[in-house]
Amino acid sequence: MFWLTLFFLVPLAVVWAYSFGRNVGLTEIEISGTFANYAQAIQPLYLGIFFKSIVMAAACTVICLVAGFPVALAITFAPDKVKAWLLLAVMLPFWTNLLIRTYALIAVLRDEGYINLTLGWIWKQVGLVLNVPPFVPLEMLHNNPAVLFGLVYVHLPFMVLPLYAALDRLDRSLIEASLDLGAGHFRTMMQVVVPLALPGILSGVLITFIPALGAYLTPDLLGGPDSQMIANVIERQFKRANDWPFGAALSFLLLYLTFVMVAVQALIQRRRGAR
Repeated sequence: MFWLTLFFLVPLAVVWAYSFGRNVGLTEIEISGTFANYAQAIQPLYLGIFFKSIVMAAACTVICLVAGFPVALAITFAPDKVKAWLLLAVMLPFWTNLLIRTYALIAVLRDEGYINLTLGWIWKQVGLVLNVPPFVPLEMLHNNPAVLFGLVYVHLPFMVLPLYAALDRLDRSLIEASLDLGAGHFRTMMQVVVPLALPGILSGVLITFIPALGAYLTPDLLGGPDSQMIANVIERQFKRANDWPFGAALSFLLLYLTFVMVAVQALIQRRRGAR
């Protein structure tokens, strides 16, 4: 509790106090108890950025769930020796710095990147046979699809690991019984596996959605002027605009939204436990 208070609650309380202050100089902030920063934060411009950030984070979470569930299921039913290597492959990205991984993705997606070079080579071979116009590189960077792809690329392991933890605890005799009773693989998956794995699904959704909502580096490097998310706006308030009170208000609105997500997950799990 001492370390939690000293290194988490106290700094958080300082930033929270800043959200009720105003600038009185280049480096001085007066804590006046004003709500002007929060009133500014809920203006249509910033609400639109909040909404866009929520949509991007939700889309990232859904894609990670759809892509990660089969992976977690495959790891669960893999032989023990193979399972260890598959889990290592999932956790391997955590051993590499996020900045390096993002620049590696830029090297793949840019106009002179590996994808465009490969497509250009294929187009050139086709051009030797057919009279086709020159290849025009695909614009895969500095737009919303690039940001979404980068978010999925970064956060997919956060979805796979909780799903695997939930699926690995399943009673496999229930799956065998469902198949023996003629339910079929798809019906068994939807009516047996998914309901039993729901706690892991909720955990995966939560720990994927929250970091994606507050993502800063991915939209900053992969996005364009219209692809910025709320974390980028907060960064500009602290570092460029030197408006710490307004940046603190935006930060705590994001934190309040996170608390709501955690409370909803806890409520759902409590209701499931009551049943």
